[in-house]
Amino acid sequence: MEWGEVIRVTLFLGTGLGLALWEKAVPRRKGLPDRGWRWSSNLGMVVISAILVRFIFPVLPVALAFIVIKNGWGLIPLLGLPFWWEVVLGFVLLDLAIYFQHRAFHFWRPLWLLHRMHHADTFYDFTTGVRFHPLEFILSMIFKLILVVVFGIQPLAVLCFEVVLNCLAMFNHGNIRLPQRVDEFVRLFVVTPDMHRVHHSTDMREMNQNFGFNLPWWDRIFATYKAQPDLGHEKMVIGLNIFRDKKYRSLHLMLAMPFLKTGVGKLKVEKPK
Repeated sequence: MEWGEVIRVTLFLGTGLGLALWEKAVPRRKGLPDRGWRWSSNLGMVVISAILVRFIFPVLPVALAFIVIKNGWGLIPLLGLPFWWEVVLGFVLLDLAIYFQHRAFHFWRPLWLLHRMHHADTFYDFTTGVRFHPLEFILSMIFKLILVVVFGIQPLAVLCFEVVLNCLAMFNHGNIRLPQRVDEFVRLFVVTPDMHRVHHSTDMREMNQNFGFNLPWWDRIFATYKAQPDLGHEKMVIGLNIFRDKKYRSLHLMLAMPFLKTGVGKLKVEKPK
């Protein structure tokens, strides 16, 4: 295992443990049944994706970034910026690209069929933040590798981005309560759980808002920001109406979800009563 992977996995496990304890102590929403079953399936996706990535890709983004920088490839080196400016610019470009990738997974139907497994979780906790279909994970990995080559992103920027993305994806999917004033301040710099939870509403008008994972600015800049759900965080309905049956929490149906005919057409909207 590369040193970058050691750092990423260590922080991933530490963040997950910390959020699990935080959710237990101060939950935002009450009543999360079948936690053991959901967690085993959601976290099982991480294991499956990690194994597939190891078999498919001969090089991962951080290692590729070393090769790219050594050979002087990409656009950023042409700017002649100081090292730390290259790191910051690389991180910001990666985050902006992932924002648009997320939007593409919502608006192009073949990609949505993969991504809807993430939204099909009818509950919302830190494991939802790692619940992505392996095929989506592989496509995202290909996209990041292309970005590293095209822009010539510094290895440190890639490592920081990978670590922050993993940890913040779990944080902003956490079933944790932040005081409102704290949330309002924190979301000026990073996406908070209350901000991203809006995105997991069954109402498509809300589901197509708040696409950011790390930096919250893109949603404001590109007019996809919604501060709060219409029904409030305790009463809003989370998930997809077409996959509410508890059988869809099983690992094998989660893997099959992109290919199920159920709900292939337009998503239904859960309208406020």
